[in-house]
Amino acid sequence: MAPTKTSHSVLSIKGILFVIVVIASILRLFHLSQVPVSLFGDELDVGYHAYSILKTGRDYSGNFMPLHLQSLAEWRTPLYLYSAVPTVALFGISPLGVRLPAALFGIATIPMFYLLVSELIGGENESRKRKLGLFAAFLLAVSPWHIQYSRAAFEVTQLLFFLISGIYLFIRSLRTKGSLLWLSGISFGLMPWVYSTAKMFTPFLFFILGLVYLKEIFALPKKTLLVGLLAAGLVLTPITWSTLFGGGTQRFNYISIFSDPTVEPEIGTARGNDAHNRGESGTGLNPTPIDKMFHNKFTYWGESLLQHSFMPFSTEFLFLTGDPNPRHSIEGMGEFYKFEIIGLLAGLVFFIAKSENRKSKILIALWIILGVFPSSLTRDGGNHATRLILILPPLVFLVAYGFMYLLNNVNSLFKRPLVLLYVVVFALSFVSYQHLYWVHNPSQSERWWHYGWGPAITEVKRIQSQYDNVVITSADEPPWIFFAGWYEYDPVLWHQGYPMKKHQLTGFGEVSYMGKFSFGSFEGKKGLYDWGKILDSKTLYLASAKEVNVNLIAEPERSPKDIQLLKSFAYPSGEPAFYLFTGISR
Repeated sequence: MAPTKTSHSVLSIKGILFVIVVIASILRLFHLSQVPVSLFGDELDVGYHAYSILKTGRDYSGNFMPLHLQSLAEWRTPLYLYSAVPTVALFGISPLGVRLPAALFGIATIPMFYLLVSELIGGENESRKRKLGLFAAFLLAVSPWHIQYSRAAFEVTQLLFFLISGIYLFIRSLRTKGSLLWLSGISFGLMPWVYSTAKMFTPFLFFILGLVYLKEIFALPKKTLLVGLLAAGLVLTPITWSTLFGGGTQRFNYISIFSDPTVEPEIGTARGNDAHNRGESGTGLNPTPIDKMFHNKFTYWGESLLQHSFMPFSTEFLFLTGDPNPRHSIEGMGEFYKFEIIGLLAGLVFFIAKSENRKSKILIALWIILGVFPSSLTRDGGNHATRLILILPPLVFLVAYGFMYLLNNVNSLFKRPLVLLYVVVFALSFVSYQHLYWVHNPSQSERWWHYGWGPAITEVKRIQSQYDNVVITSADEPPWIFFAGWYEYDPVLWHQGYPMKKHQLTGFGEVSYMGKFSFGSFEGKKGLYDWGKILDSKTLYLASAKEVNVNLIAEPERSPKDIQLLKSFAYPSGEPAFYLFTGISR
């Protein structure tokens, strides 16, 4: 029998989706070990936890298979760290070993997003649904926001995979008598295991889906519904218990607007200004009831919450500058391409204006509104792309819908020129983004990615056997995780020495130590030309460029004569990052 038109269409859709996934894979895997330029501290934290679990079954703080892993500064959600164990086993604590799970989950999200978008549009021409799904999947595949987080060991690409999968499986279950509901429940249940923001968003998500699809949910067989709820409950219960009673709230308590230490001084300043405006002067001014009514913690918290709720939808964040942190967004780019503002505005207008898809409209609207809420409760949450990534899928959906609507409803005479214009504008925008990412971004973000620690600690590991004491500077970043991760320090020995004790080291004062490795910097105001009085030939010192304060790469002749400069380590820009020194035998 000859193949039907439908079968040709299905094959064509699968072929196009395959090409999109290949494009997504190239953008997320190409030179993954070289760009970003280095593993930054949080990535090394992931890597060393995974390495410690691989070798000992314990996190590096010594807790056996914990539900929250205890890092040097906080308690971390577990799923990404556990998923990195196999890749760290294969590739070590390296960019590939630590980042590969993020890249793979980022790639896997693309076909799941195609399926979700195809399910969201009901009552539409089947061909148009599939085309919209493909276009949305393509936009996510080339999204600067999604690529940025797929190429580093950020948990949020894993979070998006489970979020999109869970919603797709849920909606699909409503149309198949709940056959996939248990899988949807597991996907939703895994979200809080991935990232702290999901601990607050997941209950919102259940509320949204219950509100929108209440009638369809109660139409499901009771047994199927019970199995789905049990699946979600079984997965959620351990992480919920650990969050409430096992340190899982520590991170939020630290970053929330409610613990911001600047609030009280700002309130005092505002009340003082009111008093001075009334003509009062001096110190110890007593605020009036009116002062207290307008300037108090609740008004400041409310103002922060509102500001952080609106900032994510600004053109500055979405299309111009993005997140100010160079690890989260590259300089010269917003989270979306600038031309996509046309699709987003069109999508907002026409998706809402059309009479069909009422449930999908409510779902998309509530997803966006409630998706910013967890981030808005944090101090810098208004433009924090990591915490705001929950709103990326519905925004991409609106961009895709807007462009497709314009294309489908334009006069046929203008359709071809419009498509050509879109292709040209997209190509120029994409090439410009790639140029910024690969050419400019490595040197612009080198310090934010903590470049220099890798080659410096690797060299320390190579030559440390020649020295009795190795001192690693603490003049810049706290050095412990950089040492443990890049050195791949034996976790058994780490557990024995952790928490680190302190001792007195001549010239350095009180420093923490692990075996023969000490972590500190020269005490007092001793400069480079004083170090020769302290360092001996059996002491190795890894110094930061900041404390050396001389560019010994450009001017090696300025190195002191009474110490030996063993090696210099430069940033990609050529600026010095670290130096290795030792004393000279006398």
